[in-house]
Amino acid sequence: MTLRTLLLATVASGAAVPALADVNVYTTRQPELIQPVVDAFTEKTGILVNLAFVEEGLVERLVAEGARSPADLVMTVDIGNLEQIVDAGVTQPVQSEALEQAIPAGFRSPEGLWFALTERARIVYAAKDRVAPGEVTTYEDLADPKWKGRICTRSGVHNYNLALLSAIIAHHGEDYAKQWAQGLKDNLARKPQGNDTAQVRAIWAGECDISLGNTYYMGQMLEDPEQAEWANSVRLDFPRFEDGGTHINVSGIAMTKAAPDKDEALQFMEFLVSPEAQTIYAEENHEYPVLPGAELPDLVASWGALNPDTIDLNEVAGHRAAALRIMEEVDFDG
Repeated sequence: MTLRTLLLATVASGAAVPALADVNVYTTRQPELIQPVVDAFTEKTGILVNLAFVEEGLVERLVAEGARSPADLVMTVDIGNLEQIVDAGVTQPVQSEALEQAIPAGFRSPEGLWFALTERARIVYAAKDRVAPGEVTTYEDLADPKWKGRICTRSGVHNYNLALLSAIIAHHGEDYAKQWAQGLKDNLARKPQGNDTAQVRAIWAGECDISLGNTYYMGQMLEDPEQAEWANSVRLDFPRFEDGGTHINVSGIAMTKAAPDKDEALQFMEFLVSPEAQTIYAEENHEYPVLPGAELPDLVASWGALNPDTIDLNEVAGHRAAALRIMEEVDFDG
C-alpha cells in the first residue's frame, strides 16, 4: 500500500491525520513532460505537486505576485531563462547536501539559486545521403564557406542559438563570435524559421543538408508517425568546440522567494536528482541526466557518447546580452 493510499484509507476511517502541504510549481515545460516524475514523487511521499503551465511572462508574473505568489518552485529550460529569473530577484538560495552532491558544480548556481535537472546537447542533424560521416567536425567549422547554401536553423535570437553563440564568445571572444555568426548566416540555405523539428523536415525535403538542433527532438520525432520519416533521413552528429566539447544546455529548477511550502518543495527538488527520477526524466523527455552515472535510455544511448563542453554554464549565461547584440548587428534573421 502506498503512503497516499494509506492516508486516504485513514481519512475514510475517520482518524485524524496530519495535513500534507502541496507543492506548487510554475513551469514553462509542458506539464505532460513532467507528470511522470511528479507521479513517482507523490507515490513515494504522499505530497501532491500542482503544475501550472506558464508559456510566456513567467518572470513578470512572479514579480507581480511578489510575496503573495503561491508558487514554491519554478521549472524552465535554458541557462539564460534561469539567470533571468534569478536576476529578477524572485528566487531564494537553497542549501542542500543532496543537491550539491548530485549536481556537478558547473550545473548549478554557486549561491544555490538554481539547479540543473537535465542536459540537452545542441548538435547537428545531417542528411544521411548527402553528408558523409565525419564531415561535421566542430562548431567553428560551420562558418566555413564549404557549407554555403547547405545549413538550416531556427531564429538566431532564439534562446537555444543565443546560448550556443554565448559559448562561442566564452571560447573565443566577441570579435570572433561576430565573424562566426556572419559566416553561419552566409551559409544558410534559407532565412531562419520554424523550430528544430522544422529544420529536419527541410533536410528531408532537400532544402538543406545540415541543421542545428537539440538532441531530444530526435526522440520526439520518432514517436510521431508523420515525423518519423523525417527523423530517419538524418543522422545526429556531435560537433565540438576546437578547444572543448559538445555544447550543452539544461533544464533547471529554482525555489521562489515566496515559497509557501519550502520544506516540501525542497523534498521535491532533491527527489528530482535521485537516480529514480533522473531515469524517468531521461526516458520521457529523451534528455541526458545531470546526475553522473544515471542510466541512459536505450534510444539516447544509441546516439553515441556525449562529451560535454566543460565551460561553466554560469559563464555562458553571462555572455547572453553580447550574443543577442551580435545576432542583431549581423541581422542574422534578415
